[in-house]
Amino acid sequence: MGDHIRRNMPLFPIGIVKKLTELSARQIRYYEEHGLIQPSRTTGNQRLYSFNDVDRLLEIKELIEQGINISGIQQIFLMKQEAKEAKTKNVENISPKAKKELTDQQLRSYLKSELMMAGRFGKSSLIQGELSRFFH
Repeated sequence: MGDHIRRNMPLFPIGIVKKLTELSARQIRYYEEHGLIQPSRTTGNQRLYSFNDVDRLLEIKELIEQGINISGIQQIFLMKQEAKEAKTKNVENISPKAKKELTDQQLRSYLKSELMMAGRFGKSSLIQGELSRFFH
């Protein structure tokens, strides 16, 4: 079983998620209402959360603490999703021979997505300063 499958497997009821994230059940449901998370449901309609859901809730909590509102958080998640899709699309459109040599536009796109993701999840990028100079 791959890591992707394990991280998306619905395992945790809301009580456990509350303890892990230090969020109230109302906050968690509010984020669900606004489409920021999509927990799975049992046949009895109980919410079950995956590791990825918990990670996302922790990211939402951090962004809220930084003063970003729900609309801003939705925009951030949308931009991250678009960057991920663009990165996947760029990689799929490159022929095997050309995969070794990126065009300037593909390199710029890749570096820009790296810059956008730098500093997320409390991790700093070693090349973040270099990347920021590239886009000024």
